[in-house]
Amino acid sequence: MRTGILKGVLVAGLVLLASAAAVFFIYVRVPDPGGYFAQNPLQQGEVTRSVTPVVAVNGRREGRTAPGIKQRSTLSANGEKQILFGDAHVHTTWSFDAFMFSLPVLNASRGALPPAAACDYARYVSQLDFFFLTDHAESYTAQRWRDAQDAVRHCNAVSGDPDNPDLVAFIGFEWSQFGRTPEKHYGHHNVLYRDIEQDQLPSRPIGAAGPASDALRGSAPGGGGLGMLRWLDVGNRSYYRALTTFMQELQGEPDCPGGIESPQLPADCYESASTPGELYRKLDEWGYDTLVVPHGSAWGIYTPPGASWDHQLTADNHDPDKGRLVEVYSGHGNSENFRDFAARAFDERGQPVCPEPQPNYLPSCWQAGNIIRERCLQAGEAPSECEARATAARQHYVDVEHVGGWKSVPGASAQEWLDAGQARDVFLPAFNYRPRKSVQYGLAKRNFDDPDNPIGYTWGFIGSTDTHFARAGNGFKQYPRIGTGDAGMRGARNGFWDWLVYRRNQEAPEARSRKVVNIPGDDSEQERKMSFLTAGGVMAVHAVGRDRQAIWDAMQRREVYGTSGHRMLLWFDLIRERGEPLPMGSGLATGTVPHFRVTAVGSLKQQPGCPEYVRQALSARRLDKLALGECYYPTDERYLVDRIEVVRIRPQVAPEEPIAGLVEDVWRSIPCEPDPAGCSVEFSDAAFPQNGRDAIYYVRAIEEASPTINGGNLRPVYDEQGRVTAVNPCYGDYRIDSADDCQVSLEHRAWSSPIFLTYDPGQ
Repeated sequence: MRTGILKGVLVAGLVLLASAAAVFFIYVRVPDPGGYFAQNPLQQGEVTRSVTPVVAVNGRREGRTAPGIKQRSTLSANGEKQILFGDAHVHTTWSFDAFMFSLPVLNASRGALPPAAACDYARYVSQLDFFFLTDHAESYTAQRWRDAQDAVRHCNAVSGDPDNPDLVAFIGFEWSQFGRTPEKHYGHHNVLYRDIEQDQLPSRPIGAAGPASDALRGSAPGGGGLGMLRWLDVGNRSYYRALTTFMQELQGEPDCPGGIESPQLPADCYESASTPGELYRKLDEWGYDTLVVPHGSAWGIYTPPGASWDHQLTADNHDPDKGRLVEVYSGHGNSENFRDFAARAFDERGQPVCPEPQPNYLPSCWQAGNIIRERCLQAGEAPSECEARATAARQHYVDVEHVGGWKSVPGASAQEWLDAGQARDVFLPAFNYRPRKSVQYGLAKRNFDDPDNPIGYTWGFIGSTDTHFARAGNGFKQYPRIGTGDAGMRGARNGFWDWLVYRRNQEAPEARSRKVVNIPGDDSEQERKMSFLTAGGVMAVHAVGRDRQAIWDAMQRREVYGTSGHRMLLWFDLIRERGEPLPMGSGLATGTVPHFRVTAVGSLKQQPGCPEYVRQALSARRLDKLALGECYYPTDERYLVDRIEVVRIRPQVAPEEPIAGLVEDVWRSIPCEPDPAGCSVEFSDAAFPQNGRDAIYYVRAIEEASPTINGGNLRPVYDEQGRVTAVNPCYGDYRIDSADDCQVSLEHRAWSSPIFLTYDPGQ
């Protein structure tokens, strides 16, 4: 009898052990048949040493294969210049957040994508003309900064003739500032350098003091769920050890002493700046040719609800020479449009209140009340009690100045929030949209501290990717979602890892809200924001030549434009009385009627796979790791340009003048004939002399609609009255099939840089 019991216990134990082993190997262990996680993520990697063919057609090139390019003489543009495409915002796994996204447990990770991967991707996969390596300054040590320069120089060394290279690699860094309150928030900026030689670059990048440095340098290695990873995913333990090494390197570098000019600081210390003005001062101390580009300005994932350009547009924090460009669009969404809504409002006593919904905007504070009311009613409470709780929930939300207001509703799901906080009538908007940090608001704003010399922004427009996977210029194809942009890469591979990394301490829903006071946890809304990460944008320059100086000169002239990823061709000129064109990015003092010309050509449609020369240069395994075997591979067929939209902005003439009446979007919409050769239109502003004030004009060239990754963002469902009743988020984790690209057809576009007119009746 006893023997039988022992046998039964033994069998049961073996069954449990076998079950546990099966769970471990199926659910816990992350397989690595491609050997992707064997690569040390702290090494820069090897650049493929093969120069790609540069095919010139009528003075410019468009992709390495260049099929079907229309004759340049058919376009009303300056034939001496060529359009080159690039990306000024590229992160690799040398950025701490990008390193975290590359961990084996995360969805579809293919391991380390260091600087050499960015070079190969730009040269072979996206086939760009140039890119800037811009890893987070807060993730650098002085030594790793020197190693990054070395990686960029290696990339240029294999690019062929320096006067006519197949790729120009630049370097810079991201100053990743964010503030917990609107008054302390300035936002992220990319610092770009023209030169790559060590004696033409600072000894160290300059990080953002405060929360960014704390987040990207101060985290304890091996803590919490992350500390368990190397013990659970034992087959990839060396990868997690590298994470610990990375953090130890960052924490081991001391802060630079204060009161010393940047070039005189010790060689190996961490330097930071608290404000744009302090950053500009430190850059001036080095004296190198730099540009400082704000990016993702309307992205509410770290931008406080009340943030605006107002306190940044001051003499101390404004440098018109360095601040010539702004990123209007990236893979983190569109920051172009001003809309007259707010996440928080204030009463006559200056106290925060929750604004009511608008057709184009549901405030998150308002939805917080809706969530609590619904839970309360489901719990059987009286309607009056539930309405009181809804009112309290809205107040609890708006009492929070930073981005953590959502924590006032315990355990709320992405579905419960619907599309709260989102700009409903904006093309691929940034998540939790902040309209007073939009590009249009910034252009309309003026500072009148010195009434005789008001300050205003004169930005040229660029698009970028903000890729965290070294995939420069990745928006040329709108597939695959996994392996293109950041969407679909940040969630966990399966339910176990999701529970361990993201949900282990998830709260239960409650029918009451709460005050947000030092509630621990991530300030971001991970689940919801994944639906707003798209394939990235791209920037274009009108350059006299293909070399480094020609590209930089075009950026200095603001003769640049951005697109939502598709490589459209765009020219926007002011035609002066004698007929000579003044290109986008220019300024002119005049008192006469301005006349403009726009020429736009749709991007080339893509075919699957990669060109033969790419498949010869890179192994199938390398192509799969970089981009799942999908490259820029154009056909000879173009998308049609549907219309040209003109935006007119009249900058403030007094500090109290409302911005809402100054941004005219759309001022004019001009339809285009369905011609594959493109669209050329002209227009004038007869009211300019009559208005007697400055004006800013730019255009959007709009392509015919095509399937777009995350084109529906949260994919809201509307009822017959046009109200959102549900959402279907495109998660970044295992809950969305890897073959689902979450596509919705949208009209891709190109944004010209503005032309700035100063009203002068004597001209």
